[in-house]
Amino acid sequence: MTIDVDVRNLSLKYNDFEALKNISFHLESGKIHGILGRNGAGKTSLLSLLASFRESSEGSVKMDGEKPFENANIMQKVTFIYEKDYKDETEKVKGMLEAVERYRPDFDTNYADHLVKIFKLPLEKPVNKLSKGMQSALNVTMGLASRSPLTIFDEAYLGMDAPTREIFYKELLADQSEHPRTIILSTHLVSEMDYLFDEVIIIDKGALVLQEEYETLASRGASITGVTNLVDDFVSGMHQLSEQKLGGTKSVMVYGDISDKQRNEAQQKGLEVGPISLQDLFIHLTREEA
Repeated sequence: MTIDVDVRNLSLKYNDFEALKNISFHLESGKIHGILGRNGAGKTSLLSLLASFRESSEGSVKMDGEKPFENANIMQKVTFIYEKDYKDETEKVKGMLEAVERYRPDFDTNYADHLVKIFKLPLEKPVNKLSKGMQSALNVTMGLASRSPLTIFDEAYLGMDAPTREIFYKELLADQSEHPRTIILSTHLVSEMDYLFDEVIIIDKGALVLQEEYETLASRGASITGVTNLVDDFVSGMHQLSEQKLGGTKSVMVYGDISDKQRNEAQQKGLEVGPISLQDLFIHLTREEA
């Protein structure tokens, strides 16, 4: 089971501070959606609204056509996993998993057992006695095993070391293939996780910058490198994100569609048209102006 998410003109204010500004987007069901933004961009505020942890100041959130806030039918289908402070949590790992099973009707006990084994989680150990990495592994175990139609991971894996994160990524893709759901991943680890995304949403300073299919977005960025005057002439009129110059050679990062005709033209002029990473695009699309 999956969930469609429709956000319309969503705004959130904390007193005089506007955390989210008139955001609208649609999340197609059954896909992995990456939400990217710098610190303070509004990612967690947005996800807390989707998880119905609070109400919006303006606008609406609908899931399968229903408002989720205080809607028990919808909210039992949503799992929101985020980095928590477990210093006062004396419940054992086993008890935490049993609680998720109790409140999430799609929870898969056999899959949870599998994850416990591969993450080497000690079932009889109190959660506040676990290392930070083990606490993060418990978080993602609860999220994955919930099999909730909408599963949200908000930076919930940052305590893990790189090999453990890699296990999480593999499990996420494998389980999504076998049991599709709507997944939202919020992350700073763009270069490490970009291959997971079907779709990318970038927000900056509380506003929506773009929403694109990952493959489409990746194809729209390019670096143009060659003799300075030829590069300048070629990129004239394009959306230029950054440039570097060394002697008579220049490289310009551009964002936008580049046709086959333009690529052939560049090649004829001796210019190199290379790809740029999602991380590079993210950095430059959200950079602070000097």
